[in-house]
Parts: sequence; C-alpha cells; structure tokens
Amino acid sequence: MKRTILFAPILCMLALTGPAFAITLKFPGPADETRTRAEALTSYRMPVGPFAAGEVPAKLTEGALQQTAWRVQAPGLTTLQLLAPLRDQVTGAGFTILFECEAVGCGGFDFRYGTDVLPEPEMHVDLGDFRYLAAERRTADGPEYLSLIVSRAVDLGFVQVTRVGSDAAPLPEVLLSAGTLGRAERAPALTEGGVLPGQVALSAPAGGLADRIRTGGAQVLADLVFETGSAALSEGDFPALAELAAFLKANPQARVMLVGHTDATGRLEANTALSRERARSVRDRLVTAFDVPPRQVDAEGVGFLSPRAPNDTEAGRLANRRVEVMLLEPAVE
Repeated sequence: MKRTILFAPILCMLALTGPAFAITLKFPGPADETRTRAEALTSYRMPVGPFAAGEVPAKLTEGALQQTAWRVQAPGLTTLQLLAPLRDQVTGAGFTILFECEAVGCGGFDFRYGTDVLPEPEMHVDLGDFRYLAAERRTADGPEYLSLIVSRAVDLGFVQVTRVGSDAAPLPEVLLSAGTLGRAERAPALTEGGVLPGQVALSAPAGGLADRIRTGGAQVLADLVFETGSAALSEGDFPALAELAAFLKANPQARVMLVGHTDATGRLEANTALSRERARSVRDRLVTAFDVPPRQVDAEGVGFLSPRAPNDTEAGRLANRRVEVMLLEPAVE
C-alpha cells in the first residue's frame, strides 16, 4: 500500500524502528513511499566496493530485511544534495560508512545491475547520475547494516533505503509534521501523462511508449521478435521501434539505454552475452532502418539479473526475455 509523507516546508521524516534499530531519516522535500519489501529473516549481499574484475564486492549480511523506495520532490537538487543530509543522519546515529561512491566511481551500468534495486518506475536509477552508500553499526543485539541509493529524474529525487537488522523489525512508521505551514499537505501527484506539475514535458508523438519513456522508468519494447536461440532481430514492422525512433528524432538531445534481459536458463555469462547482443541488434535496427543517430542510443545486457517474473513457469520465463528502454538524458525545450 502506497503511503505519502505529510511534510513540513523543509523536511520529511521516515522513522526506521525496531528494538535495536531506531533512526529517523529526514528527506529534503515532500516524499511518497512507492514500494516496500520486507523479510523476517534472510541473507542479503550488500555492495561494499566498486564493480571490478567482473563483479560487485559484497558483504554477506543476515537478519531482518527492509527495503523501501521513496520519490522525493527535489527541484534543483543534485544527487549529492539529496544524499549529504541523509549521510549525516546515518553517521549521527552511530553508523560507520563502509563504502560510498558516485555513478562513474561505482562502476556505472555494471554496479547498478549488480546491485539489488527495487523495480522501475517505483525506484528509478539514472545510470549516469546516482550515488550509493553502505554503512554498519554494532549493537548489543548484533550488527546492523544500511545502504542508500540516490538518483533523480527532472525535478524528482529517488531514494532506496535498505536495512538489515538483527531483529524482525516492523515496517517503518511515518512521522508527520505540519511545520510552520499550520497544516499538513500531500506531495503533488503525477498527472495522467506521467508529468508532475511544473515539470517540463518533452515534445513527442502521441502514443503510450513515448509518454511512458519521459517518466524516467524502464519500458519494455513488447512487440520485438528474435530468431530462435539467436540475437538477431527478426524482419518486420515493429511499432514500438517506430515510436521510439519518432521520439528520438523529435528530441535530438535525448539519449536512451537499451537493456537486454533473459530468463534464468543457463549460465549467467552466456545469458549476459545474449542479452547484450539482442540489445545491440535493436540499436542497429534503429540506426539503419529508422535513421536514428547512433549517439542517441546505447545498448547493454544484464542476462537474468533483473527478472520481472518468477523463472519457474514458461509464462514467467517469457516475460523475463525482453529488451527495455530507459531515458538517460531528456530533451530540453
């Protein structure tokens, strides 16, 4: 169930609670909770280093897992301005920073897809503009771990908070504050077109894909067909590609990333290579058949690391075999 923080004019507050875990995080603006998952007892690999030698170094943690994504109204704020006050609050609560990085220093694409992130569009990560922090503190009940991923899209900030504690802590309570306004207000909601009040809309042809792309989330190019067991894109008309090409031509400053995905059948290395080649095949078709400038389209693949459905049914595996598009740089009117 989605929750909206009622906010003061300057800060919104999120209380993470539990017998051994008491910390209130204050966001620099009104915020919506977009997605939460929790497990009473589990193992979780928390990244503690940049992507290197084909992997993201991680610390194996155990305990109660709580992971929440937040969408923050943050016009004009950089990712550092979003992260810095949260970092100060984390260290002020007794945590020691284990690792901190920004997009390039983290490892960019490889770090993002080697890290457990709640799905788009509830948690958006701009591959060129995100920050990450992992921290630890020791208590009488055992170690506690916390990580933050911060990114943004236009006037929105996105924050994912992951905590692993030694106790089965409840979900966070939301603290409300009316501040000096004298009353509580709700954060603005998205309009039907996916644009917040005051957000500059991109020029784009009419159509669902173009409208969804500009919200910043990853969108599936649903009508693509590949040769069986191959990375080659079949011949034919693909409306999704035509619409994507029209969007890019209407917005020449925009850049997108095509990301290939597979099901979990086979080895990761082979699936990653196949997913990357399929994304590149789509990129080639956009460039050669639709005359899209190559500089506007990047292509990568992550194999089965980011499933949309369980891999234990054919329907789930089919849903996981896909190519997605996400906006890296929006156009400027």
